[in-house]
Amino acid sequence: MQIIDGKHVAATFKMQMQQEVAQMSVKPCLVAILVGNDGASETYVGHKEKMCAEIGFESRVDRLSAQTTETELLDHIKMLNNDERVHGFIVQMPLPNHIDEQKVIEAIDPRKDVDGFHPVNVGRMVIGLPSYVSATPKGICDLLKFYNIETSGKNCVVIGRSNIVGRPMSNLLSDKEFNCTVTVAHSRTQNLKEVCAGADIIVAALGKAEFVTADMVKPGAVVIDVGITRIKSDKTKNGWKLVGDVKYDEVAPKCSFITPVPGGVGPMTIISLMRNTIMAANNEIYK
Repeated sequence: MQIIDGKHVAATFKMQMQQEVAQMSVKPCLVAILVGNDGASETYVGHKEKMCAEIGFESRVDRLSAQTTETELLDHIKMLNNDERVHGFIVQMPLPNHIDEQKVIEAIDPRKDVDGFHPVNVGRMVIGLPSYVSATPKGICDLLKFYNIETSGKNCVVIGRSNIVGRPMSNLLSDKEFNCTVTVAHSRTQNLKEVCAGADIIVAALGKAEFVTADMVKPGAVVIDVGITRIKSDKTKNGWKLVGDVKYDEVAPKCSFITPVPGGVGPMTIISLMRNTIMAANNEIYK
């Protein structure tokens, strides 16, 4: 069993990007819009700000109050769309309930949509055109390639069908670069245990702590754990610990490769966002 070390891979990619940015005539500029003061969102945006500084980007966070109207947010997005100094920007989710997230996503210029959520980028990805791919699926693909994991002709089960992870992941793995035979499983899938037990590769992205157990995994399978949940623990000083969608201790011994939580997929997500921003600064997608 080999642990897929996302921290190591992310550090390797980070070093490559630092060297690339140092040679660029124009520094990539990434802006994050944060509406309200959601604690988790503040943490995520803080990590992104720190990473930008370490790689050599220009970056800023546009903080808007929780009372910001949908129209005001759309106006702010329009302003960033028209700002030539800004190469890419993200709107941190979730948004307050009075704002339509899909309307916000569609308002972003696809050329600056470094989150890869705009329907234009999603559509381009599905038919195999160059596009900004959402960060988590992109990061998972990079992990598979970094560890030279054989994917061609393999049976892959993606558990979860979200627009951010499950759906794009299934499209990418079935594409000619990976050539997997993909099953998308979800809450209504019958005989889920048997479906997973036949998989060479499992991508668990359903958001349920320790859902995937040893009896769902065949010997030698590759398991990619996207989930992250905070649960109570009497074994830690602060009284909680982070776990994934996979019951790691019992599943890991059966695997050929597995991602831990934390330290697996997570570090690659922010790296993928940074790589998308460099592509935007270089006009690599929409020439």
